[in-house]
Amino acid sequence: MKYYEKISGKRIYLSPMNIEDAELYTRWMNDSEITDNLGSSTMVFSEEAERNWVEDNSGEYQFAIIERESDEIIGNCGIQAVTHTFQRAELGLFIGDENNRNKGYGKEVLSLLLAYCFDTLNLHNVMLKVFSFNERAIHTYEKVGFKEIGRRREAYYAKGRLWDEVYMDILKDEFTREYL
Repeated sequence: MKYYEKISGKRIYLSPMNIEDAELYTRWMNDSEITDNLGSSTMVFSEEAERNWVEDNSGEYQFAIIERESDEIIGNCGIQAVTHTFQRAELGLFIGDENNRNKGYGKEVLSLLLAYCFDTLNLHNVMLKVFSFNERAIHTYEKVGFKEIGRRREAYYAKGRLWDEVYMDILKDEFTREYL
C-alpha cells in the first residue's frame, strides 16, 4: 500500500486513508473485539460499505495509523464534530489486531491527534466517549490527560449486560507532549 505521512510520530505516523485497505477495514469492523468498543457490534459491514466509507471520509480528519518500521496499517483514528466557532471536537481511534495493542501506540496516536487539534486546528476542548468496560482505553486516555466529565448510565448493551458510556475531555492548557 502507499501511505503518506501527514502527521509524524516516533513509532507511528498518520496517513490519509487508502481505498485499498477496505478489505482489512471490513475484517476489523466485523471483529466483535473492535466493534464492541466502538458501539457498532450489532452492525454487519460489507467490503463495499467500507470502501464507500473510506471514499466518503477521505477528505475529513480521518487517518490510517501506520507503524513506521513496517510501513503497515495497524488501525484508524479521526477527529469528528469539529466546531471551529466553539473550538471543540471529538476523537476516536482503534488499533486493529490484538498483537498491536498494549504497545503504547494508542498513547502516541492520541498525542499526535491532540497536538494537531490544538496547534493546527486551534481547538480548545477535545472530547471522546468510551464504554465503561473498556478499562484499558480509559487508562490510556487518563495517561494522556483526559478527565472524566460525566456518564450516561447503562446506555450501551454489550457482552450480555448494560454498560455506562463515559465522557472524557482535555483542554488545550492541560495537554502535555509527553508521548510525542
